[in-house]
Amino acid sequence: MSVCLRPEGVQAFAAGSDRARQAFDRADLLAYSRIFDTHLLRALNLLESDMTTLIGPRGQPPPPDISDTLVADTLCDFSRLDRLDLSGADLDLFPGDPRPRRDIRVVAAMSGGVDSSVVAALLAYAGYDVVGVTLQLYDHGAALRKQGACCAGQDIHDARRVADALGIPHYVLDYESRFRQEVMDDFADTYLKGATPIPCVRCNQTVKFSDLLATAKDLGAEAMATGHYIRRTLSPDGQAELSRAADADRDQSYFLFATTREQLSFLRFPLGGMTKPDVRRAAAALGLRVAAKPDSQDICFVPAGRYTDIVEKLRPGAATPGDIVHMDGRVMGQHAGVIRYTIGQRRGLGIATGEPLFVVRLDAPGRRVIVGPREALLTEALSIGESNWLGGGSLEDACRSRIRALARVRSTRAPAPGHLALIDGGPGFAFDVAEEGVAPGQACVIYAAPDGQTVLGGGFISATISAAEAAAFP
Repeated sequence: MSVCLRPEGVQAFAAGSDRARQAFDRADLLAYSRIFDTHLLRALNLLESDMTTLIGPRGQPPPPDISDTLVADTLCDFSRLDRLDLSGADLDLFPGDPRPRRDIRVVAAMSGGVDSSVVAALLAYAGYDVVGVTLQLYDHGAALRKQGACCAGQDIHDARRVADALGIPHYVLDYESRFRQEVMDDFADTYLKGATPIPCVRCNQTVKFSDLLATAKDLGAEAMATGHYIRRTLSPDGQAELSRAADADRDQSYFLFATTREQLSFLRFPLGGMTKPDVRRAAAALGLRVAAKPDSQDICFVPAGRYTDIVEKLRPGAATPGDIVHMDGRVMGQHAGVIRYTIGQRRGLGIATGEPLFVVRLDAPGRRVIVGPREALLTEALSIGESNWLGGGSLEDACRSRIRALARVRSTRAPAPGHLALIDGGPGFAFDVAEEGVAPGQACVIYAAPDGQTVLGGGFISATISAAEAAAFP
C-alpha cells in the first residue's frame, strides 16, 4: 500500500491510540492493496483529505504510460543478491544490538532514483522492518517528467513501483509549502543578495534531515537511511562522524556538511562504501526498473535549467538593470539584472573588449556587476557565516588555534590545504595556494588533515579575501 500524508497527518497518527497503531500495523500488511479503507482513516484520527492512495502530485492521476504498472506483478527475488559482492554496503546499522533485525524499523528515504531504491532493497534484504517514504516537494508541470531531476511526479511513481516490488509499505509526504519556504524562497533571496545559493544543502539541512527525520521517528523508526554516497563512521570515543565516500567520484560530503551530531546519530548511509556500478548491478539483479535510470543532475525545481526564471517568478521585478563596471572604475556596459550573473562567469557578459574579462564581484545593492582579469578571481582566504561544526571543541576555538585542515569550496573540486583562521573576528579559512572563483553563498566544507577523509564541518561563504587583502591575515 502506498499512501500520501501531510505532516500534520503523521503527527495525528503519532498521538493516536493503541487501536490506531494496530490499524497502522494492519495497513502495513496490505502492501499491495489499492483500496483505501475509510475505517482505517477514522482509526488513525485523520480526515480523508489528509491521506489518499498514491496517484500523483496534487491528486492527479498517474501518467498514462505507467498507470497499468504501478503495482508490481511479483516480489523481488532477494536471493539474487547472494551472488553479488556487497562487502561495501553498510548494513550493520546497530552494531552489537542483539535484537532480531525484523524488530528494528528503519525508514528508507526514497527519491525514486536508483540509489535510494537500492538502499531500501538492501535493508529489506538484510532483514530490517523497512518503511519507504517519499517527499512531494514541488509541482511544476514541465518538471514532472524532466529527466535528471529528483522528487518530481515521475519519481514518486518510480518509488511506488520499487516499494511494491520490495513488498514494503510506502508513504508520500506533501512538503510542498515547507520546501518553498525553506529552499525555494531562500534560493531566490540569496540571488537577490548577489550570492550563489546551494539549494541541495538547504534541502538536506531543513526538509530532509529535519522534517523528514522527525516524521521517521513519528513512524516508530529507530533510524533513517538515505542513498547519499557518504560514510558514517565512529570515532574512538563512539561519536558518529561523517567521512567521504569510498567512491571519490560520487562523494556527496560537500552537500551534507550541515548535518548535525543529533541528526547523524539517527541517520545511516548504506551506500558509502559502494561504487555506482555496484549499486546499479544490485538494482538490475532485483529487476528494478530504475536500474538504468539517469542520475539527478540539475536543481530539481528548475525545469529547464534557467534559474533566473524561477527567481523572477518568486520575486517579480528582481531583474533590475544596472551597470557592468571594470575593477578600475570604467563603465563597460549595462546588464539586465544582477541575478543573471555568477562569480567567475565569462560568457554572456554582452560587452566587447580586447581582453578576457570575468565577473569578479556582484554589488547587488548598487546593481553593479564588477568585471576584471582572471587573476582577480584568486581568493586567498574567506569568511564563514552560518556554520555547523562536527570537530572537537568549537569552530571558533579551531580558528583561534589555526588548525591545519583542507577546504572544499565547490562540489566538483578536491579539498585544498590551508588553515582555519579568525577573520574580522569571525571564523574563516586561509588557503596555502589561492583558489579561483570562490563565490559568497556557496559552501566551504572543512576536512581533517592530512588525508581529508573526515568532515569536520563547514559553513556558507559570507565574504572572500583577495591576495592583496589577505596580507592583513597572515
